Amino acid sequence: MASATATDAVVPTKLYFGYGSNLWKAQMTLRCPASQFEGIGRLRRYEWVINSRGYANIAETGFDTDEVWGLVYSLSADDESRLDVNEGVPHAYEKRMRAVEFWDEGYDGSGGGGAEVEMLVYIDFLRTSGEGNKPKPEYVHRMNMGIGDALGEGLPRTYVDGVLRRWIPEEEGTDAVRELALKQAGRFEEEGTRPGSGFG
Repeated sequence: MASATATDAVVPTKLYFGYGSNLWKAQMTLRCPASQFEGIGRLRRYEWVINSRGYANIAETGFDTDEVWGLVYSLSADDESRLDVNEGVPHAYEKRMRAVEFWDEGYDGSGGGGAEVEMLVYIDFLRTSGEGNKPKPEYVHRMNMGIGDALGEGLPRTYVDGVLRRWIPEEEGTDAVRELALKQAGRFEEEGTRPGSGFG
C-alpha cells in the first residue's frame, strides 16, 4: 500500500459568506487564490447597509422579513488569513460564524429554504447604521462588478433592485476611480492612510 504524500493531504476549508464587494469573483481570486465558489447564501434577520466608512456592512434586526444574500466560497486557512488583512480584522470588521441558508447548485427563485450551514461572516459591530452614508466611489465600481457576477450565479434580482440598488448606483466612475478599484480589489488600503499601513 502506497504511503500518503503531502500532495494527497486534504486541505481543511471553511465556508465564507460574502455579501459586499467579495461578490466580485475576480476580487476573491486576487485576495484568496485558493478559494472556490460554492454557491448562493441567504442570511435571515439581517439588513444590508453602507456604513460610515463607505463600505458594506450587515446589522442584525431580528425581523424575519429582513435578509441578506451573498455568494459562498470555500477558504483555506491561508486564504482566511489573507482575507482577515483585507477586511481589516479586528479594527474594521470582526469575524463570526453564522447559520446561513445555502444552495450549492444555484437558487431557482422558488422561495424554498436552503440547508442551514455555519459560515464565516465579517461584521462591523461599531458602525451598524446606514443613515446618511454613501459608498466610496471606487467601492461602487467593485460592487457593480460583484452584482453582475452574483446575478449570473442566481442571486435574486428582486434583492439587487430592492436592497443593493438603494445604496449602489449603476453608473460607473472615471478611469481614475476604476483604476483605484482594481488596486483595492487586489489589496485593500484604507483611503487616507499611509500606503502599506492597512488598518493597524
